[in-house]
Amino acid sequence: MSKYEKLWMYLKTQASQKIMLTYAEIEKIAGVPLDHSFLTYKKELLDFGWSVKKISMKNKTIAFEKIVE
Repeated sequence: MSKYEKLWMYLKTQASQKIMLTYAEIEKIAGVPLDHSFLTYKKELLDFGWSVKKISMKNKTIAFEKIVE
């Protein structure tokens, strides 16, 4: 099981095409601290039909977008 699987499953259940989450929200959903390893794990998100569009270190947010086929 992936470190961020809970987050991936959460996104998979979302109806909207785009969603922005704060680092704190991500940590709460995933149940693990958000760290630099997220950059490696984010490629797993493609298997769940989503991608990472923007990471803002200034605003401490990550924008996700549903992949449209």
